[in-house]
Amino acid sequence: MKEESNKDLIQVMDPDGRIVDKSALKAIKESDMLEMYRLMNFTRLWNSKALSLQRQGRMGTLASVRGQEASNVGMGLALGPEDWFCPSFREYGAMFARGIRPEELYRYWGGDERGARPLEGSRVMPVCITVGSHLLHAAGIAWGAKIRGERIAVMSSSGDGSTSQGDFHEALNFAGVFKLPVVFAIQNNHWAISVPVEKQTASETLAEKACAYGIRGARVDGNDIIAVYSTVKKLLDVARSDYRPALVELVTYRMDDHTTADDASRYRTKEMLAPWQGKDPIDRLRKYLSAEHGWDDQKEKGLIEELTAEVEQCVKEYEGAPHPPPEQIFEHTYAELPWHLREEREELLQQVGDAEK
Repeated sequence: MKEESNKDLIQVMDPDGRIVDKSALKAIKESDMLEMYRLMNFTRLWNSKALSLQRQGRMGTLASVRGQEASNVGMGLALGPEDWFCPSFREYGAMFARGIRPEELYRYWGGDERGARPLEGSRVMPVCITVGSHLLHAAGIAWGAKIRGERIAVMSSSGDGSTSQGDFHEALNFAGVFKLPVVFAIQNNHWAISVPVEKQTASETLAEKACAYGIRGARVDGNDIIAVYSTVKKLLDVARSDYRPALVELVTYRMDDHTTADDASRYRTKEMLAPWQGKDPIDRLRKYLSAEHGWDDQKEKGLIEELTAEVEQCVKEYEGAPHPPPEQIFEHTYAELPWHLREEREELLQQVGDAEK
């Protein structure tokens, strides 16, 4: 891997499922690939159900991840057990790979803040909606780990739009200067809501921005889960052992609207989507598994039925959970509530008490 940023696209498996770099397969077992395939399919089914729930008024606004499952799951599986992960708002597959319960993410997007509680021992930060701010959190956690002499790595993940934020510059500059064990993953899905990536930057790639900060850079086919996993794992291993930060650009595509509050047809044509439909990350791995590991329609049918049942169970747990006390809307913002919010809180409690009589 080059020390400077890499403009070449790292790829192990082409869109037809053919292996173009066999060296990357040496450290990956068949069971690893089956787990990758399982998690990608689960993520897509979870996402499809969430979109359905949102359209039925059973969930709030959602950011769809369809098309980015390989980038998600690949980076999540590459993390070590003691590593930290700082997600943005489109990292469901990575969070599932780290053990986050799917029903909790349903709860989060359903407006229940209890769904944002980190799973004990997961070392996964809560979803971050504020674009790019969590890159600073990742740098801070990595700095703390280095001060304590811990041999762990930290990874953040965000979209291409985050590279236009000042937080991006500050986090990468700080990491480069202080030699922090952190990897900044950018899921370049080509759109920051309605702004195309070419309006985000004048540089040829996002990965080459690493040069300005004196850190390693890599550019990966983000729809090739084996390339994502193997490249991110190498960068995390180096960050962990040598305190060397990195920036990795995962080139993928957002197949749906930015969120359910968006209408991508207003700024994106069907012709723009067409080339990426043939690069689907799940189809790509299935083609490889069918050709090399005996995957067939019967196994596919059984897996989808199993995962669909798991998703439906998650929905039951999400919708069956007791609602939080309404007064919780006043918690976790101020150390001491201002007088006007104390009055509103008392008024709400009075209304709740009257309703229960």
